Amino acid sequence: MKVNKINIVTLGCSKNVVDSEVLMYQLKRNGWQVVHNSNDPSAKVVVINTCGFIGDAKEEAIDTIFDFIKAKNAGVIDKVFVIGCLVERYREELKKDIPEVDGVYGVAELPSILNGLNSQYFDDCITRRELTTPKHYAYLKISEGCNWGCSYCAIPMIRGKHISRSMESLVEEATVLANGGAKELILIAQDLTYYGLDLYKRRTIAELVQKLSQIEGIEWIRLHYAYPAHFPEDLIDVIASNPKVCKYLDIPLQHINSEMLHLMRRGIDREQTIELVDKLREKIPDIAIRTTFIVGHPGETDEKFDELLKFVTEYKFDRVGVFPYFHEEGTFAGENFSDDIPEEVKQKRADVLMERQMEISLDNNRGKIGKVIRVIIDSVDNDQAICRTQWDSPEVDQEVIVSIPSGKSLIQGSFINVKITSAQEYELYAELA
Repeated sequence: MKVNKINIVTLGCSKNVVDSEVLMYQLKRNGWQVVHNSNDPSAKVVVINTCGFIGDAKEEAIDTIFDFIKAKNAGVIDKVFVIGCLVERYREELKKDIPEVDGVYGVAELPSILNGLNSQYFDDCITRRELTTPKHYAYLKISEGCNWGCSYCAIPMIRGKHISRSMESLVEEATVLANGGAKELILIAQDLTYYGLDLYKRRTIAELVQKLSQIEGIEWIRLHYAYPAHFPEDLIDVIASNPKVCKYLDIPLQHINSEMLHLMRRGIDREQTIELVDKLREKIPDIAIRTTFIVGHPGETDEKFDELLKFVTEYKFDRVGVFPYFHEEGTFAGENFSDDIPEEVKQKRADVLMERQMEISLDNNRGKIGKVIRVIIDSVDNDQAICRTQWDSPEVDQEVIVSIPSGKSLIQGSFINVKITSAQEYELYAELA
């Protein structure tokens, strides 16, 4: 009997990863053989899960679509479907400009996607996924959409308003993941701290984290994408007191100048931002704060950028990402502000900020030399293991490279104690403790 094979290609963020994993499980239930991000020529159907957030991501998505259309025209594959964020923004343009695509579907059209693939939608397995990550960690998407409306951001147009998932469904899904070997849950959403307001009329992220921490087998819970405005106090207490919650927080601050924060429509000012960061560090002394900043947003003068640079220099964040502002059509800034800062100025500011952060990262890492730290093993390759601390998230943060002594074997997904022997800006080197 011929088995149909399908290739799911995932672009963009971890939320897209989860969407692909949900689709993959449904397809396997329908009898498909599923591969992910594969070059397998025997996969005659390709589904591209796209990102449509900023210019580079859109360009990557379009290039990927055209690559597979070329393969289709050459007879290598039979069908190409495009789903996800890019479709939400440019559905009609995609249909018109790339007619070779066999179907386009948005981010919340799973039954329609399956129908287009001559497959059935199973509503009894909505908490099941086919993991594309190593089985010892998994992303857990706790909500969809966003209610904030930051000036530069297209997410509300793409993903809609904030919709929380019920605690019961999340605990059920996390339990399935733990039973499958997951030891680390990485909670993701456009804004974790907004969780529960629509369902329970209050912010209940702290309560959710406590419930998830009670699941047998889960040893680390990591928090991504926490909005700084109206940050819930009880979440700080949970991070500080619960041993299963990583002393780690991904909290995009985006700027420090109050006028820039106002122009960005962030709902917070300089003083409130500093108060929150100080409070996090006071109550959780060993916390690692990951944050992002945007430079070159309309209204950012040299003086305002210097204020941001001084802030980063003084506060010495553990992980920093810097993005030059992209004038996004349909956003508040795109419709109301002039993109009047030259691209070379934006890039120069981004480079200066990242160079400063590299110095900070190296200094922070050198301070860990000689310390014994607990890590999780992500992969093992001959005489070394690639590991992470509780202060590092997969894919986006640094790694700990551990030398394996001759005759010693290490197991992916297990926890070990290592002694840090040397450091670079974004890597630590260690030996077994």
